[in-house]
Amino acid sequence: MLVLALDTATPAVTAALAEVGDGGLLRGLGERRTVDPRAHGELLAPQVRLVLQEAGRTAREVGAVVAGLGPGPFTGLRVGLATAAAMGQALGVPTYGVCSLDALGRAAGPGRVLVATDARRREVYYAVYEDGVRVGEPDVGKPADLHVTADRAVGEGAVKYSEVFGMPIDDRVLYPSGEALIALALDKIRGGTGEVLTPLYLRRPDAVAAAERKSVLQ
Repeated sequence: MLVLALDTATPAVTAALAEVGDGGLLRGLGERRTVDPRAHGELLAPQVRLVLQEAGRTAREVGAVVAGLGPGPFTGLRVGLATAAAMGQALGVPTYGVCSLDALGRAAGPGRVLVATDARRREVYYAVYEDGVRVGEPDVGKPADLHVTADRAVGEGAVKYSEVFGMPIDDRVLYPSGEALIALALDKIRGGTGEVLTPLYLRRPDAVAAAERKSVLQ
């Protein structure tokens, strides 16, 4: 089965393609990533087209779509989820969601690792991983208030606030890998039922509707 993965939970706009064979064997066919926090909507569709073209495949061959659920800033995150949901519907294939931090935790490798991505407002989205497996739920907070114990930290949030965290920073792992998202979704893909893509915002969006409307005559 050909599986497409999308992630826009961080400043990186990522599209990846992999082939899932019998027994869950995963073969990566390509990944495209561009880092631009202000152009998720403009970049994602071209990334998808390019990763398909470079692999010599077409969208009609895709059998499932995996999306990073965040946590991430509202505007960027919804671009990836809306695109994944639309492609799933248009192609008639199931969609699956994975916490974007989990892809970083998997790539970080063994040991106890703090994964932190930039949440803006001088905060980070974060979670702790033990040998690639998440310990507890993702959360958002100011770096100085985290008080977590880990061997090292990864993610662009960890690099940005490295002086605050006061632990070794592995700057080789900055953004979620699309292939890692697919690997984490393998069990669900083999189940074949698909799921609704529910974003992990962890906080309210900056723009909210007014609680009540005022009369223009007042």
